Amino acid sequence: MKRLVLSTALAALMAFPALGQSAEPNHGGNMIVTYKDDVATLDPAIGYDWQNWSMIKSVFDGLMDYEPGTTVLRPGLAESHDLSEDGLTYTFHLRPGVKFHNGREMTAEDVVWSINRVVNPATQSPGQGFFAMIDGFDAAAAGTAEGLSGLSAPDASTVVFKLSRPDATFLHVMALNFSFVVPKEVVEAEGADFGKKPVGTGAFRLTEWTLGQRLVFERNPDYWIEGVPYLDSFTVEVGQEPVVALLRAQNGEVDVPGDGIPPAKFVEVMSDPEQKALVVEGGQLHTGYVTMNVTQAPFDKVEVRRAVNMAINKDRIVQVINGRAVPANQPLPPTMPGYTRDYAGYPYDPEGAKKLLADAGYADGFTTELYAMNTDPNPRIAQAIQQDLKAIGIDAAIKSLAQANVIEAGGAGTAPMIWSGGMAWIADFPDPANFYGPILGCGGAVEGGWNWAKYCNEALDAKAAEADSIVDPAKAGDRLKMWSDIYMAVMEDAPWAPVFNEQRFTMKSARMGGDDALYVDPVSIPVNYDYVFIKE
Repeated sequence: MKRLVLSTALAALMAFPALGQSAEPNHGGNMIVTYKDDVATLDPAIGYDWQNWSMIKSVFDGLMDYEPGTTVLRPGLAESHDLSEDGLTYTFHLRPGVKFHNGREMTAEDVVWSINRVVNPATQSPGQGFFAMIDGFDAAAAGTAEGLSGLSAPDASTVVFKLSRPDATFLHVMALNFSFVVPKEVVEAEGADFGKKPVGTGAFRLTEWTLGQRLVFERNPDYWIEGVPYLDSFTVEVGQEPVVALLRAQNGEVDVPGDGIPPAKFVEVMSDPEQKALVVEGGQLHTGYVTMNVTQAPFDKVEVRRAVNMAINKDRIVQVINGRAVPANQPLPPTMPGYTRDYAGYPYDPEGAKKLLADAGYADGFTTELYAMNTDPNPRIAQAIQQDLKAIGIDAAIKSLAQANVIEAGGAGTAPMIWSGGMAWIADFPDPANFYGPILGCGGAVEGGWNWAKYCNEALDAKAAEADSIVDPAKAGDRLKMWSDIYMAVMEDAPWAPVFNEQRFTMKSARMGGDDALYVDPVSIPVNYDYVFIKE
C-alpha cells in the first residue's frame, strides 16, 4: 500500500499557511465584497459558476483541498489516504471531531451519501460526470442502482473508493466543490431550499441571505483548522453595478469589487499609482481561443487551420482588452502543470498564412462565419479577428449572439468558427486533463458537447487515457510530459487558434491583509475568504 500521511510540516501549514506574510494575521472584522448579480445557489452539488464557488468553498469542505493561493493539493477532511498498488483503491482516513454547522459530528456515511447524491440523476448535478472513474458509475448515473457500488464506509472514520480504471485526476476531483460533504438530514429537510440554507463543515456559516441585497457569512467557531478563519465575517452585497462598486471601493466603502475592474475604467485605475497599488494581478487557469469545425470544409484541411493560427495578431487583441491578458500559444495556460514552456506556437505571419491557404486550394480565400458572444469586449475582439482574417483573404461574417445561442450552435456543430470569449474554458481543477476531455477529446465532440471544433483524434484520446493511468506520485513528471506531448500534437492538428490567457486583476482595499496570492487564488475566485484578514 502506498500511504500519504499528513506530515508535521503540512499540519503546521494548515494551521498557518506559509504564504510570505510579513506579520501574524489579525483576527476579527467584517470584509465587504460586491457583485452585480445575486448568487444562484450555495448547494455544492449544483453551484457551478465562478461567483459562487469561492463562497461554497468557505461553507463546505472535501476530503482533499489546496494549499491557500496555490494549485498544490493537501489533505482536507481526510487527514491521510492509502492507495493500492494497482492504483484502483483509495482509502481515506477522516480526521476526528469535525462538526457540521448544526453541531453534529461528520462521519464517513456523510461522505458516501454526499457523493452518491451528486451522481444520482434526480439531483441533476452538473458535476455528475466527474465521478465516472468510480465502480458502478454507469448504473448509478442512470438511476438503475442505489448509489455507487465502488463507494463504501467500512466504519465511521473510513471511506473507500474502488475505481474502474486508474485515474491521476481522482484526488483533484476529491477537492472539487461537487465532492464537498453535506448533512443528509438537513438536505432532506430543506429540499430545494438547501442551496439558500446551506450547512457544511467549512470555515464560515451563512447567517443571512436577503435576496437581491446581501449574504452574510460568519466565522465558524468550531472549524477544524485551528485559528482559521481570521475574519469574524464577510458580507456579499449584490445588485451593485461594477462601476458603482469601483467608486465605493475608491471611497473605502468596499473591500473587494467581486466583478473586477470595469473595462472602461481599467486604464484610469492602472494609470493612478495610488489605485494601482491596490490592484493584485495573477494568472488564471483560462484560455480564450477560436475554434474551427474540422468536420466542415474548408476547415477540414489542416493547412487552412494553421493559416488561421498564423493570421491572428494576438498582441493587438490583447491591446483591445487593455493588456488584461497574455498571448496564448497552446491550449494550456502558463499556470497549468504540463504547459510546454519551450514552445513558441504559430508565428504571426500573414504572408505565410496566405501561402498555406494557396497550398490548400484556397488561393482566393473563402467566406465563412465567426460566432461570438454579444457582450463587451467580445464583439470588439471578434472584429479584430475578422480584420486579421480579411488580410489573408478569409471573409468572416460575425454572428454576435447571446451566450446561450453561441453555445447551442457550438454544441450542434453548425458554427464554422467560434470566438470563445465569455464562454472560454476555466479549469475545474488544476490538472492538464481537464483542458482536454471536455473541449478537445472525442467525448466532447458530440451533439451538445463543448468540443466546438468537433475534433476527435482517437490516438490522442488513447494517449490521454494512458497518461491519466499514471497514479504513482514518483512518476508525475512522466505524466506531465505525456500531456505536454498531447497538446503539442493538438497544435499540429490546429483545431483551435489559441488567442490569449486572461490575467486576473483584483482590487482590494488598503485595510485588507494576507498574501497577494489569496486575492488571485487559482481555485478560489475572486478571493480565498478563509485566509485573508483586516490589518487594522
